[in-house]
Amino acid sequence: MSFVIDEIVASRETLSWRTFPLSRAVELKTNIARIFSQHLGDLRQEISFESQCLVVTGEPGSGKTKEVKHQIAQFNDAGILLPDGKPAKIVSCLLDAKGGWKDLGSTTLRALGYPIENLARHTQASITAKIVDHAKRCGVVGIHFDEAQHILRSKNVVNRHVILDSFKTLMKSQDWPLMLILTGIPELMGYIQEEPQLHRLATHQIFPDLDVPDDLNVINDIVQSAAIQNGLDVSDDVMTRDLYTRLATSGAFRWGLVIGLVVGACEAARARRSRILERSDFAEAWRAKVASQAGVNPFTHEAYDLMLRREQPFRLFSPG
Repeated sequence: MSFVIDEIVASRETLSWRTFPLSRAVELKTNIARIFSQHLGDLRQEISFESQCLVVTGEPGSGKTKEVKHQIAQFNDAGILLPDGKPAKIVSCLLDAKGGWKDLGSTTLRALGYPIENLARHTQASITAKIVDHAKRCGVVGIHFDEAQHILRSKNVVNRHVILDSFKTLMKSQDWPLMLILTGIPELMGYIQEEPQLHRLATHQIFPDLDVPDDLNVINDIVQSAAIQNGLDVSDDVMTRDLYTRLATSGAFRWGLVIGLVVGACEAARARRSRILERSDFAEAWRAKVASQAGVNPFTHEAYDLMLRREQPFRLFSPG
């Protein structure tokens, strides 16, 4: 057997970077557009100003990172010209829990394409100056810090405030203020509120969980769209309130996880070389995800709603 399953590769190429039209995407684009438009207007006046921060929070698997990166890609592709003639860009970097403010600086410089050097002897101010200078040279107007709660979690108050101050300083630079987009789980906003000036400059957007039954029609649209993209018809047994409710419950009511299961079901259908998306394909997507035993599957088990916990996705519990 080959390590390459052509049908899954083809399905993944079709859907892996696709974002589905949810109302939160419109709100996200509006927020980014508003913050950048204010930023651009201030740049054109050649005055000193403070930029702003967009904080996007949601549970793990809500799809916030993919949605934000999709919007950033569209922004960068737009080729919006700055007053100096450079195209405006936003860069992204992923934060982790291991480092402090110097690691924040090195991660940011790496995202900007700056040749990393030993920052051991640098101060917070000198690292910030390097970031601002290189961002200005490259036309970078904003930085997206993904999983921002990681670098703030488990720090004492003093160290956490140093990192929060680093974020604030980037936004208040006298030479080249930077827009920030911070994404993370709900606890992130609590950290932001610890720094009053940062909190004052922040806009908070929450990626909510889906709601049943209100969002069942949206789930149907996602299933239909994914099937069409894969050249599949959808069986009548799939297009039911029962299956869509099972799908929402199996994905812990988080849009990203639900969409992942839909993509997995399409891959399962194509892997068996079928032209029809069946209920069994959703059961297979779950089985492949959690390696559950035959018969213990929320797409087939009668007591599925008692087997799952909203706060612990992809874990099975005894119905009793």
